[in-house]
Amino acid sequence: MSFSHVGDEVGRAPAISSPTTPASPPSRPEPAGAECRGGKALRVREWPEPPALRPLTVAAATSCPTGHPAYSQTLPREARSAAVARRLVRTALTLWGLDSLTEDATLVITELVANAVDHSRLPSIRVTVSRPTPNGIRLGVVDRSRTVPTLRTDPEADQLRGRGLTLVDTLTNSWGTELYRWGKQVWAELHEEDA
Repeated sequence: MSFSHVGDEVGRAPAISSPTTPASPPSRPEPAGAECRGGKALRVREWPEPPALRPLTVAAATSCPTGHPAYSQTLPREARSAAVARRLVRTALTLWGLDSLTEDATLVITELVANAVDHSRLPSIRVTVSRPTPNGIRLGVVDRSRTVPTLRTDPEADQLRGRGLTLVDTLTNSWGTELYRWGKQVWAELHEEDA
């Protein structure tokens, strides 16, 4: 399993342990003029000398604790992907010290993935977990369907399906849909309560 992480070092240079050495130029053919091979003349090209490269200076990268870091993963559009999405959410929340959101966030991401599995049309979905504020997260599931999910308000309590967005609405501070030309992202935001 691989996670991609973006945002902690936005605008900062990566840490470098030692100066780099100049790259060697591409290998050059010897300028021996034109040679004949099979009756055709081959031209030999002279490669210009590369510009002198100066060693890079050492820069330290510092993580910004209130930045906008994010984790994301592309998953197959299958019901079992919900378990991988929950693991991604738990990992991000643990790293950010937002463990109090774990239970609600894992329930919410499970419902968002289930909706994408049921209603998307391509074989993969993308799960994102970001931290737009120091005490809040944004969960998202991107799929290739432009069908906007709707919150059911009918009083049919005996339905076995269709109540996932009611749970999302109850557990989150806000949720919604961002439409794209090729699909959509259903997102939900959760925040830690101030102590």
